[in-house]
Amino acid sequence: MSDPKDPDLAEEKAPDVPEPVPAWKAILRGLGPRGLGLRIGAPVLALLISLGITMILLRVTGADPVSSIQSMIDYGTTSNSIVDIVNRATRYYLSAVAVAIGFRMALLNIGVDGQYRLAAFLAAALGGALTLPAPLGQLLVIAAAMVVGGLWAAIAGVLKVTRGVSEVLSTIMLNAIATGLIAYLLNDQRLAELRPGSNNVATPKIPSDGRVGSLNGFLSSIGIDLPGEVYGLLPLAIVVGIVFWVVINYTRFGFDLKVSGLSQSAAQASGVNARRMIVYTMIASGVVAGLIGMPELLGASYEYSLNFPAGLGFTGITVALLGRNHPAGIALAALLFAFLDQTSDVLQEVDVPKEIVGVMQGVVVLTVVIVYELVRRWEIRLQQRTVAAELATGHDLAREAS
Repeated sequence: MSDPKDPDLAEEKAPDVPEPVPAWKAILRGLGPRGLGLRIGAPVLALLISLGITMILLRVTGADPVSSIQSMIDYGTTSNSIVDIVNRATRYYLSAVAVAIGFRMALLNIGVDGQYRLAAFLAAALGGALTLPAPLGQLLVIAAAMVVGGLWAAIAGVLKVTRGVSEVLSTIMLNAIATGLIAYLLNDQRLAELRPGSNNVATPKIPSDGRVGSLNGFLSSIGIDLPGEVYGLLPLAIVVGIVFWVVINYTRFGFDLKVSGLSQSAAQASGVNARRMIVYTMIASGVVAGLIGMPELLGASYEYSLNFPAGLGFTGITVALLGRNHPAGIALAALLFAFLDQTSDVLQEVDVPKEIVGVMQGVVVLTVVIVYELVRRWEIRLQQRTVAAELATGHDLAREAS
């Protein structure tokens, strides 16, 4: 005879009910539906809702929503656009993974933008000053960017655990400091120079031995010929996503990170130094942030200049939220955002302001976040009812047996 109040029975039933988590932590940590059907259905439903809202917005602007979206699809599926979309998505993906590492611990690393730009600048200055044989030159530049990104992010982590400064405030301030520091260093003739015939200031070009070639040669060998050059560091982004997933889900560090994000007091009671994990998590996020500029630096521009891509850190926040901090979800979200960015210009040909794309991106993110949270709460209530019914049935059986 089993007693519903038996602790062993409670332990057996407890795992079936997800631990209550505040909504903001659930959103940051990517918690969502547990069932496979809901995992697939929730994002599909959210995207359909966002598509409907977008079509309404297009209609309000006086445009034909069907022809506008069809124009975006036609332009976005050309060979040139596909290359640009993949390259954009590579940068977005690395940015989102850097953000997601902090999100997994409910840390808001708003400073990814400053971390990757400062890392790219110093790495570009180093790569332009040294001439090393391949692959030492490439590895040195990449390693330098990772170190700079990690150290810059560590400042926010140390301030949080030693002075209680919110990582949101400190990383925003560090973004501003990084911007000013880069502007100051670009005026240093030892690190940067004025390009002849323009107002653009840039670091010395990285020599050919320090550059990373495109993937076009490999793609051509398997029968894929593209007009543009695909970043040679695309495989690096894939490896980063795989390592992120393995570390978070199958290592002690990943377990400690998630436990510390749920409850620092509970983590401390279980032997996890939550304060130390905050610093380690910020460093790991900064290390990945340092890689964001590497595909562009080593595969296209070969220098850091005033034209170097900016704002990727903030895009990474929305991509990470949309992808629910899952490597596969982040990849799809990065491709979606890259597609929308790439096709924004074509809207002007159908008399639609390209700024509507920013509205579309915001609608997509908000819709997905809201739908996931609603589905998560519905699933939790459903499972709680199921467990309550099972406990009530066991209690009735125990009374009848007695």
